[in-house]
Amino acid sequence: MIGYVTLGTNDLERAAAFYDALLAEMGAGRFMEEETFVAWAVAPDKPALSVTRPHDGGEATAGNGCMIALMVDGPEMVHRIYDRALELGAQDEGPAGPRFGNFYAGYFRDLDGNKLNVFCLTSDEENDDTA
Repeated sequence: MIGYVTLGTNDLERAAAFYDALLAEMGAGRFMEEETFVAWAVAPDKPALSVTRPHDGGEATAGNGCMIALMVDGPEMVHRIYDRALELGAQDEGPAGPRFGNFYAGYFRDLDGNKLNVFCLTSDEENDDTA
């Protein structure tokens, strides 16, 4: 249902470098780019994430209560993406690990303060092994 999500940035080059490195871990690459925005996806017909300078010329701010969730295949990839985000300068918002039921996630804020999580759904056996 979601086609793409756009996050505001005040430093497009810095944000693009962060997401180039982070989303490459998931097999995503740039597929659209103009002077004011860059977008990534694993394929042009799949959901995408983009960063942009605000159209109105104002300062980009992170939305309070807004979060983007990136779905991956398993706990190992959750840790890989979460750890990579922190290596790239993201702020920790909750370490990677089991949360409740079969939900496994790690939370972070990007360089502009936008909140993201990386998550997967696990089997009961995986949660027992990772808890």
